[in-house]
Amino acid sequence: MTKVFGSFVANDHIDLTIEPGEIHALLGENGAGKSTMMNVLYGLYDADGGEILIDGKPVKFSGPGDAVAAGIGMVHQHFMLVPVFTVAESVALGYEPTKSLGLLDLAEARKKVRDISSRFNFNIDPDALIEDLPVGAQQRVEIIKALSRDAEILILDEPTAVLTPQETDELISIMRQLKEQGTSIVFITHKLREVRAIADSITVIRRGKIVGEASPESTEAELASQMVGRNVSLTTEKDTADPGDATFKVRNLTVVDKTENVVVDDVSFDLHRGEILAVAGVQGNGQTELAETIIGLTEPRLGTITLDGKNLVGQSVKSRLGSGIGFVPEDRSTDGIIAEFAIRENMILDVYDRAPYAKGLNLKSAVITEAAKRKVDEFDIRLGSVFDPIATLSGGNQQKVVLSRELGRDLRLFIASQPTRGLDVGSIEFVHKRVIAERDAGTPCLIVSTELDEVYGLADRIAVMYSGRIVGIVGADTSREALGLMMAGVPAEEALAATAGHDDAATAGHDDAATAASETNSATTSAEETK
Repeated sequence: MTKVFGSFVANDHIDLTIEPGEIHALLGENGAGKSTMMNVLYGLYDADGGEILIDGKPVKFSGPGDAVAAGIGMVHQHFMLVPVFTVAESVALGYEPTKSLGLLDLAEARKKVRDISSRFNFNIDPDALIEDLPVGAQQRVEIIKALSRDAEILILDEPTAVLTPQETDELISIMRQLKEQGTSIVFITHKLREVRAIADSITVIRRGKIVGEASPESTEAELASQMVGRNVSLTTEKDTADPGDATFKVRNLTVVDKTENVVVDDVSFDLHRGEILAVAGVQGNGQTELAETIIGLTEPRLGTITLDGKNLVGQSVKSRLGSGIGFVPEDRSTDGIIAEFAIRENMILDVYDRAPYAKGLNLKSAVITEAAKRKVDEFDIRLGSVFDPIATLSGGNQQKVVLSRELGRDLRLFIASQPTRGLDVGSIEFVHKRVIAERDAGTPCLIVSTELDEVYGLADRIAVMYSGRIVGIVGADTSREALGLMMAGVPAEEALAATAGHDDAATAGHDDAATAASETNSATTSAEETK
């Protein structure tokens, strides 16, 4: 299979075989071409070369309907569900069962949901509204939708990106049940721990090409080196923090959105010089709004935000940046770069009017160019020229430009939302070292991340957000089990009590996923009893 976008070869003569009743992991960095390949297989893209064979017979798809008819189902990373529909309506959409006079037969749709839910112990109510379901349940609805159309090959595209650790364990259990019933699963991910826990076979893709097959018995280091093409360190080396004064303080912060929904609910915390506070939680629980309010993209309804004793509320974004805040936004394309500007210009967006880059009303072009070249070397940014528009760079290299800009000046506070999103394993290693160096220089650092490995690798303390509130601030040695319960809304005290005495397989460095899942289920039950 070959797929080309302009001059960019996304998939380069890829050969892949999926056996019946196996879980086949497709492992690669962000941007390696995994999702493009599966979108071709699902009929969303036309291949520019090669062929697809099912049971030895060539097939051509003009759209997803053809792929579904051939027995292929796909659960996308961003769910394809209508929030105001019920589960039964969502499952029936596009393949509506009818009765006499062509009327919609929702009773049949409900029955199908109940049958599949019962078979796999999904516990999904056919009449529940999609918008009222937690993320893990919405994902099960997507799986029910695929199975209701007799999918024999199920593609799961980064299925754990928005799940808590407990929901991830539940998904792994579901995948095993599907496999036992003969369903073939293509599991797309860049998370090494999950691949080793569930895959029967592993194919590694790098820069659009298959670079090798791997065994689930391979170590995470071996898998990472295949993904990146060189040896990388998967552990973040850092000394114990030596926090100083609490120079950054948030008190009773409340933020509402345009529809008057409370998205940050009475949040308070302190951040000390020389420490990293990581904000963990499933995406969509107020972390984004918290970071945007601190930098001034959103104004709070109530509360104060102080840096070095000075209240930032009411100040402009430019003023806050000028006071020494470095900010890496979650959405770099909207808030981090100007696509039409040159790479070198994007590197000075928040300091363009200051020395040494400007004198009076004039920009000093030679100084800007030399500084940009130094940052390109320092942050290993892959580009043609610093004069090229930043839109010509890959997402990962755009992220490096943003990081080089924000970490390239003296800071009083560093905030980063999803700092390594879109970066490969080697670049993640580099970024983590830079963040820790900033901490060691005495800068208070606030990191927002949905990646628990990143949270554990960087944090000195961890704040967990759920439904706009901080349910607890705990130490970086807190188990994944306890963090997972907190991410589902269980208060810190109850989560810690429910998991006390448990050996957490993930944080202890063990690889027995079955044991971890068993302990997680016990912890969840204990937490419910405690509540």
